[in-house]
Amino acid sequence: MNINEYGFVRVAAASPKVRVADCDYNVSEIKSMIDAAEDKNAQIICFPELSITSYSCGDLFFQTALQQKAVEALSDLTGFMKEKLSLIAIVGLPLLLKNSLYNVAAVISHEGVLGFVPKTYIPNNNEFYEKRWFAGSRDLNDFFTEINGESIPVSFDGMIFHTPFASFGVEICEDLWMPVPPSSKLAMQGADIIFNLSASNELVGKNAYRKSLVLQQSGRCNAAYVYASAGCGESSTDLVFSGATTIAENARLLAEGKRFSLDNEMIVSDIDITALRSDRLKNSNFIPPREKSVPEIACALEAVCVERLDREFNPHPFIPSPEKEDEHLSEVFNIQTAGLAKRLLHTGVRTITIGVSGGLDSTLALLVAVKTFDLLNLPRQNIIGITMPGFGTTGRTYNNALALMKSAGVTVKEIPIVNAVTQHLKDIGHDINLHDVTYENAQARERTQILMDYANKTGGLVVGTGNLSELALGWATYNGDHMSMYGVNTSVPKTLVASLTRWIADTQMEERPRKILQDILDTPFSPELLPADKEGKIAQKTEHFIGPYELHDFFLHRMLRYGDPPKRICFIAQHAFVNRYPPEEILKWLKVFYKRFFAQQFKRSCMPDGPKVGSVNLSPRGDWRMPSDATVRLWLDELE
Repeated sequence: MNINEYGFVRVAAASPKVRVADCDYNVSEIKSMIDAAEDKNAQIICFPELSITSYSCGDLFFQTALQQKAVEALSDLTGFMKEKLSLIAIVGLPLLLKNSLYNVAAVISHEGVLGFVPKTYIPNNNEFYEKRWFAGSRDLNDFFTEINGESIPVSFDGMIFHTPFASFGVEICEDLWMPVPPSSKLAMQGADIIFNLSASNELVGKNAYRKSLVLQQSGRCNAAYVYASAGCGESSTDLVFSGATTIAENARLLAEGKRFSLDNEMIVSDIDITALRSDRLKNSNFIPPREKSVPEIACALEAVCVERLDREFNPHPFIPSPEKEDEHLSEVFNIQTAGLAKRLLHTGVRTITIGVSGGLDSTLALLVAVKTFDLLNLPRQNIIGITMPGFGTTGRTYNNALALMKSAGVTVKEIPIVNAVTQHLKDIGHDINLHDVTYENAQARERTQILMDYANKTGGLVVGTGNLSELALGWATYNGDHMSMYGVNTSVPKTLVASLTRWIADTQMEERPRKILQDILDTPFSPELLPADKEGKIAQKTEHFIGPYELHDFFLHRMLRYGDPPKRICFIAQHAFVNRYPPEEILKWLKVFYKRFFAQQFKRSCMPDGPKVGSVNLSPRGDWRMPSDATVRLWLDELE
């Protein structure tokens, strides 16, 4: 599997064993780690600051012997890299340039040394006194230096290295800690990945702060950030170094290495270049600065093939992790509540009408309504919950609807629709035994008419219950359950509806309503528009027709959040749902997703107002503007 073909690049951060001022030993360890990285199919590996000499040489940096040995060791390493066609290494060394010594990163491939990037900000405080030995890059102009007869570019303001699969920049240690790190400019000018060669000593609490800087900078830069720091082989005269390594992507931690190891340590992860560039494309402010551009270097790099990606993909991207569950779900619930509260305050309406089926979506909408009315100090009796049993209503959902409304203390109304729909089908000359789309939609539209008319009668609003997943797939009846006066679930996908309802049940409900909610959560998804089976159980199960919601929510997230093409979505889904769905099933439901998504845009073009709760939304007034008559052929052809 060629991961580069799908928009990924494999990177590594390494902290090798070193001996102070022993360049031969240090390069030997660097070589062994390069071989290990190659075995893991890494394509770019980053080593710590001054890794060829070690960082803690002190005044030995003034010694000509050490300076010359460092250059010899670099040449040795460059020769070693000539056969590494699919790997780039970034190492640190002291380098004499124009009568001053600089702390530089050397970028090496099979083509040789591609460039030197000097450290920009030189610390000179507390335990750091690098200005004693090194000049900063701002003392230079761009130029070329000659090593062993080869002319190598040096930049005072950084460089961008372009491979066929990604572009990257380099900064060194202290650069990250400054108010405006060099990586900010490099990212604005096209660097997808930032590599940081570091020698950061350990103090109590420092590791957490350092990691937060890496995560924050990767987020601000819409980039990946690969951080490699010096390890325990450095001098411990006054300081201890732990060999911290971190790989982050757009504020997300991908990998973190072991600290305080006496052995070589390396972490590897795959960077999603396509996702990063998609985010930048959507950000109209992510444009290159007008000042002088940094030099750009072309780098040859061969593709790599691996068995599987070296990173995890969350199969449920809309559901928060357990440690963030309370914060995230509380925020969603509050956004929904605030949206409905504002609508009621603006209109002056003091009553709402909501259809309660005993299903999951209407349950969440009712819970939002109850919280909103409590917030506004309005009586819950002003919430008119209407259950409307039809041809497919089962005893389980009917009883749960009634029990839920009674436990919530809202006004309960029961208006059966069987007689009205039967008459309607007779009026239009439709055979009631023909259970087709007319049979189903007639029920959905009858229910919507009842809700709208009852809202008019009471001077209220109809609160819609449909969710984001249904909007994406068009799993709603046009001008039926598709329509309301305000939709509180309109940007909440099905997987999140379930997660949020379960959280409310577990954290905010007493035993009796909790049991009701748990049974609703255990009920199969269904619009109940077709008659029940012989045992009176739900016969029409949504996921049998359109596929698993967890797959469709994953497809939707990849398509809208990152702009992923079909093959890439299919590829990533196979990794996210490995051992859960076979590849052929994922492909099957992905085709269904695209067909329905394109065919059902007309419903989204006139969807009601509703609050946005996350980064993915389908409102035609904001996040998603698509012609209703666009063809799906291009997307389906890619999957053939």
